[in-house]
Amino acid sequence: MTPTAKILLLGSGELGREFVISAKRLGCHVIACDSYPAAPAMQVADEAEVFSMLDGDALGRVIARHQPDFIVPEIEAIRTEVLADYEAKGFTVVPSARAAQLTMNRDAIRDLAARALGLTTSPYRYAESAEELRTAAAAIGVPLVVKPVMSSSGKGQSTVRDLADLDAAWDYAAAGMRGDRVRVIAEGFVDFDYEITLLTIRAQDGVHFCAPIGHRQERGDYRESWQPAAMTGAALAAAQDMARRVVDALGGHGIFGVEFFVKGDAVIFSELSPRPHDTGMVTLTSQALTQFDLHARAILGLPIPGMTQFGPAASAVILADRDAEDFSVSGIAEALAVPADHVDVRIFGKPVTRPYRRMGVALARAADAESARAAAINAAGCVRIVYGDKT
Repeated sequence: MTPTAKILLLGSGELGREFVISAKRLGCHVIACDSYPAAPAMQVADEAEVFSMLDGDALGRVIARHQPDFIVPEIEAIRTEVLADYEAKGFTVVPSARAAQLTMNRDAIRDLAARALGLTTSPYRYAESAEELRTAAAAIGVPLVVKPVMSSSGKGQSTVRDLADLDAAWDYAAAGMRGDRVRVIAEGFVDFDYEITLLTIRAQDGVHFCAPIGHRQERGDYRESWQPAAMTGAALAAAQDMARRVVDALGGHGIFGVEFFVKGDAVIFSELSPRPHDTGMVTLTSQALTQFDLHARAILGLPIPGMTQFGPAASAVILADRDAEDFSVSGIAEALAVPADHVDVRIFGKPVTRPYRRMGVALARAADAESARAAAINAAGCVRIVYGDKT
């Protein structure tokens, strides 16, 4: 059988794993790439390549060898100039090489949103040294949030409430940076009621939106999400308008996870990822077509139907608490027995654990979002990582 398309997936974590499943259902041939073997997406893909995406020569060799129809980034830390070179040669980068370059770095996407498009953002400054961070803090004031311009899953992010803590914040950010740019963004702390992710699909037949997703973070990383998030009509319209403007500016086809702070009817742009979003794991149980299905359809030029919702739903992560290679997972039966309209568990299949590493997610549907959240958290708490020492 001739595949519908050959996809080179750059990054093979849990989001990539679900995307591979969606793409395979549409007949695609997928080559999953990551810096370590047996990554989650590799376990369900047709082929695998192990190399660092920051090694431009290695990335170029893999693209040239496989000649993919689509190059699909799943992570931020990629030598994006290589993607631009191959796009110029006629390869399709999802959603585009420019989008990958801009969103790989928080400074580039923030400048596009705030300066080029005039979207409302928090006050911000950049710093390339501890001294420059002190200057930024003096201009913005405290509290402020300090993040590496390139990182993921909250790595290197901290909230500074006292100027005496700036040096520690700089050191933590520098240790959590991905790539080779030593630069942070310092953001004024936003007084908000809640945060949302608005999954925005840019496809051949236009721009589409999923229901807004509420989420809670710890250490700058997603811990639980729920859909739909309660918003006023004015706030939702403002978020959709901002999201449409920024994805149209980036161009290409695919799903974008656009994050906003919301206070009343006021909406503030936060960040954007040009790929499925971790908080969007809730769509594995909330929607007829998951965010991964929608991403695959948009990439392949297929129609995007109306968003069929199954009802209020939530997700809660299952975390490891130490470094280990010898471990197992238990408690799934107890998790699936948690009372709710529907409960499910997804184990990601990561070969090693680390403190705070996401190893799985619990999903739940219920009569309302709060009940779904409680069920998902309960189910996640039932699942245990059992280490080789049995502790």
